[in-house]
Amino acid sequence: MPPRRSFGRTWWGRAWVDALEQRAKLDPNRLPRGRTYARKGTVSELHFGAGVMTARVRGSRPQPYKVTITMRTFTDGEWDTLLGVVGTQLGHAAALLDGELPGALAEQAREAGADLLPGPGDLRPRCSCPDSANPCKHVAAVYYLVADEVDRDPFTLFLLRGRPRADVLAELRSRRAPARGEQPKLPKRVDEGLTPRAAYARRPGAIPALPPPPRVPGPPAVLDLDPPPSTGWTAAALSVLAEDAASLARDLLTGGVTAAELTFEEDLARRAAGRTGSEFTALATAAGVPLRDLVHWAEAWREAGRGGLAVVRETWQPGPGPLAEAQAVLAEAGLPGTPKVWRNRLTQGELQLRYGRDARWYRFIRAGAEWRLDGPPSASPVDLAY
Repeated sequence: MPPRRSFGRTWWGRAWVDALEQRAKLDPNRLPRGRTYARKGTVSELHFGAGVMTARVRGSRPQPYKVTITMRTFTDGEWDTLLGVVGTQLGHAAALLDGELPGALAEQAREAGADLLPGPGDLRPRCSCPDSANPCKHVAAVYYLVADEVDRDPFTLFLLRGRPRADVLAELRSRRAPARGEQPKLPKRVDEGLTPRAAYARRPGAIPALPPPPRVPGPPAVLDLDPPPSTGWTAAALSVLAEDAASLARDLLTGGVTAAELTFEEDLARRAAGRTGSEFTALATAAGVPLRDLVHWAEAWREAGRGGLAVVRETWQPGPGPLAEAQAVLAEAGLPGTPKVWRNRLTQGELQLRYGRDARWYRFIRAGAEWRLDGPPSASPVDLAY
């Protein structure tokens, strides 16, 4: 099993995560679900602006939820303090331009009262889901994904506090400019460059890594004309196949499964997960699968892929160890009722945990007379019980 995805490759990315989990006073019982959601790639269209971040998060419904998070921006006085800290050492600005956030800069800014990282009350989220908790699992997932952008560019922290990179650098340049009548200071040492011999003697550097694949596949090209009638194809049908091919190509780039590895039911659920309306109904009819069953399969695939579909379609008898662990977790959670065990399923009230053959737990919630898969899986039932 591949290692669990972590958040924060750099110290400043990890500092963002630490601030979320410790200093920002967020509900610790809600963050694990968001962390699990973020690991499953449910977040897309993540964008940043001055004091705001937006994203789409795929949940249990076909339409992704819209998440908007505002972060308290600095006052002019706080910006003056922060820029003063940056300007105290030439190395601070140089490190930022190199894509690094000096630890001394972050600590000095915090001590001066202009903390770049979020504190209590700094983050104000909104989500279109019906969950009234703060944060809901969709908001929490976005919180963790912000660490990736902070890793890539520490100026993201400045943007979330209200000013983009260009404005920060312009203000720093203006503070370093000599006053009228003052002679600018010449550098003590002039870089004379390299001789041809020295240049050719250098070893070539490492090839830069390829950019990551897009979070979602792009739309296929639009066909202006239908193929000849004798082919039996239409432009709309070809566009559907092209879109599906783009999705498979992205899965290959990200190390996901290929279509050749999928069973008929798995591939059908994968294709149905990206369809709505008449396209969805037509797919169920063509495959000879009841529409109600395909709806459940598609929801399971969107939430948890092959493992989610497996626990929806089958039951099996695991050993006693995992079930005993989950029973203890539910008892500690204080949920009403007595846990009922049947094969790989543990039910208590409106919550059901199912143990998959992949040694992961899946959370289901009651919806009328049915059980609906609620989010990605976890190796530990603790992440799903609360």
